[in-house]
Amino acid sequence: MPRQSRNSRPPHKSVHTGGGQLRIIAGQWRSRKLPVANVQGLRPTADRVRETVFNWLAMITPGARVLDVFSGTGALAMEALSRGASCATMLEASPIAARTLVSNLALLNAEQAQVITTDSLSWLNRPASQPFDLVFLDPPFRLNLLAPVCQLLERHGYLNDKSHIYIEVEKELNPLPVPDNWRLEKSKTAGQVSFSLWSREQP
Repeated sequence: MPRQSRNSRPPHKSVHTGGGQLRIIAGQWRSRKLPVANVQGLRPTADRVRETVFNWLAMITPGARVLDVFSGTGALAMEALSRGASCATMLEASPIAARTLVSNLALLNAEQAQVITTDSLSWLNRPASQPFDLVFLDPPFRLNLLAPVCQLLERHGYLNDKSHIYIEVEKELNPLPVPDNWRLEKSKTAGQVSFSLWSREQP
């Protein structure tokens, strides 16, 4: 979240061996608790960060088509679905984590979501069938994946003229290697994590 998901990133907050639960903060599944796969390093985006991010996204999430590129626990995509996103595509390289995502979506009766067990870079390296309105990028830390992912999103038509992109990375990654036509809307730090919201303009 080498594998392209959170379960391969070096510990950056505390040593976490997976397992436990994530809590959906708001929306139709408010306060629902879901299991997290017992995969080394896997952790949901912190509650306080998600609360801030979805306050930023309050006018964007309802009806949005969502792509969660490094889905991990699925916390971001499921929070978006709970708050009214129309559909979500969740990419996850770990078969164990992907099976837990499928199980959790079934518990929520979330038929508008799909989990694809895949290497994210490989999946993005082909033309999009249609663009997404909201993209979540929370790549494994310190593996230099953000730049190529951003390039593939632009190159293969995964973004529309008004797409928004959420990025969560290690704090020391600055400036972010994003395309020139992405505009910074909001940004904050929490501990060792930097998170930001970007909007896309037609190049």
